[in-house]
Amino acid sequence: MNENYRTSVPHIYAAGDVIGFPALASTSMEQGRVAVCHAFGLKYQQRVASLLPMGIYTIPEISAAGETEESCKGKNIDYVVGRALYENNARGHITGDTAGMLKLISARSDKKLLGVSMIGENATELIHIGLTVLDKDLTIDEFIEQVFNYPTLSEAYKYAAYDGLGNLAGHKLREG
Repeated sequence: MNENYRTSVPHIYAAGDVIGFPALASTSMEQGRVAVCHAFGLKYQQRVASLLPMGIYTIPEISAAGETEESCKGKNIDYVVGRALYENNARGHITGDTAGMLKLISARSDKKLLGVSMIGENATELIHIGLTVLDKDLTIDEFIEQVFNYPTLSEAYKYAAYDGLGNLAGHKLREG
């Protein structure tokens, strides 16, 4: 199979679970779109993004993209963590989810976002904000500079970024 999901038989394409990893519904749809665009000569979508979100549709939802603390340690990446708790978020109280959390992992050297993890209400929806910043190689300053509607769970990105900046500056005793 080639980069357009064309098999060795020129008029047959394969995508999704039949080709293996990562076998996620979202990734499978993107693979199918690339294959369709190629098959019909459309220039809309030429590739599947290299950075893929993970989502677990449980209660609470869990979602992540990019590096984790464990993967940073394994790769000897010097990182800092910023967290925002739903219990400190007005929308978290409105929805009744005060146990949720957003975690941002950024490079200590330049504040570049390396990974984002969430657990709680709408985590699989909210992960895409962090995924976009990851994909564009931006820093956690991007969350500081943006204006988020209030009250929303997405506002947690700003507070996790502030927490990360505080940890980076040594204003907190928390490790990470």
